[in-house]
Amino acid sequence: MMDKVIGTLNGMPFTMGETLLELSYLIAALLFVYGLKLLSHPETARRGNFLAGGGMVLGMITTLLLHKNDAGGGIPMANVWIILAAIGVGSAVGWIIARKIKMTAMPQLVSFYNATGGAASMLVALLEFPNADMSNWGSVLVTLLGMIIGAVAFSGSMIAYGKLDGKVGDIRSGMAKYVNLLLMTGTFGLAVYMMLSGHTPEELSWAIYLLMALSLLYGVMFVMPIGGADMPVVISLLNSFTGIAAAMAGFIYHNQAMILGGILVGAAGTILTVLMCKAMNRSLLNVIIGAFGGGGAAAGDGDQGVMKEINLSDASILLSYSQSVVIVPGYGLAVAQAQHVCHELDTLLSSKGVNVRYAIHPVAGRMPGHMNVLLAEADVPYNQLVEMETINPDMPNTDVVVVIGANDVVNPAAITDPSSPIAGMPIIKAFEAKNIIVMKRGRGKGYAGIENELFFGEKTRLLFGNAKDSLQNLVNEIKSL
Repeated sequence: MMDKVIGTLNGMPFTMGETLLELSYLIAALLFVYGLKLLSHPETARRGNFLAGGGMVLGMITTLLLHKNDAGGGIPMANVWIILAAIGVGSAVGWIIARKIKMTAMPQLVSFYNATGGAASMLVALLEFPNADMSNWGSVLVTLLGMIIGAVAFSGSMIAYGKLDGKVGDIRSGMAKYVNLLLMTGTFGLAVYMMLSGHTPEELSWAIYLLMALSLLYGVMFVMPIGGADMPVVISLLNSFTGIAAAMAGFIYHNQAMILGGILVGAAGTILTVLMCKAMNRSLLNVIIGAFGGGGAAAGDGDQGVMKEINLSDASILLSYSQSVVIVPGYGLAVAQAQHVCHELDTLLSSKGVNVRYAIHPVAGRMPGHMNVLLAEADVPYNQLVEMETINPDMPNTDVVVVIGANDVVNPAAITDPSSPIAGMPIIKAFEAKNIIVMKRGRGKGYAGIENELFFGEKTRLLFGNAKDSLQNLVNEIKSL
């Protein structure tokens, strides 16, 4: 029944099975789009994930059941079992990782997932190149681009994972940009040669492996010089690479669902990268070749003054008798796993009539939206999360700003010091509040390696210690008032 010809398209017959397969891809694509739309708000994000995942499951099931090769045969049963086994193992491993992963390691997990997507697209291109029609430049181009972009996304994401996890350091050399330029030129030069040489895929087997090696090496060298403070931008960029590589794989197989899914990921990652760069007041080129953050000397490293401390009793009284409190979360909050007790603090203060809000900087943490995800895990109401542009005008009217584990995103040097590496970067203007309480583990600098003059300000008091312990002690102290 499924093999019955039901019509023709451009002179080519098509069957019921082919029609249902293409229809399923269309439905899957629509579910991707609608699921992505629902991800724009925390209240609908869970449903959006399920719908997008359902679209993927639909595409896989119909492909297994209805796909036909050029000879008109279906997928061999042995291959079906291999595919099902791979899906089962991958699902089990993914489920275990998702259950055990800590919120502090979420950026590393995102980078790892980016890497697996890039690796999949790279392997698709590698396996399909021997079947390429070298006279069809369009087909060869998408295959080679899938190889290059997938390999760069894979190796670059793995290096990003290592840097985020503290296992890989930075390359601090002015020669790095020239090495990268040489690698990029060699990679694309080899791809052009392969397209124009007139050789068969068999004769170019050495070239495809060399192209893969150059692309992998470029991915490593591309990410290595980039400092820690730029990691949110790099993760967004690599995410867009993974999407584009998936779209190339979709073109190879003429699969509309893969093409649209890849385009959505690529476009979303690109837009997010642009927004991240805007949030840091830097161009993407500057991020890639600037090697800013994560080490080295920085402006403002001289004698800033003395950090003044505050005890729990004074901090609890100051917060309890305030009218407006703004909490600025940072990576230190995630490290301490303090989001739940932080929510307990804001709930306690709200019960006393204090207006408590969270100020969210676009690049706070180690990945885009890190703080939003962190606080959503603790069930902080979404309407309490206020973006930087909205909260800044109200800072002069704020009684107390509580900075928890954040550093660079509240550093006034971005405004006051033109020589600072973060000069011009939009920040949360905590320094304009009437009082500032900073929770820090010690007197060290932030991830960008830049001294923060806010910590030495006249209105600033520091509460040293682990953020979770400090917040819990603060909650207990407020309850005893």
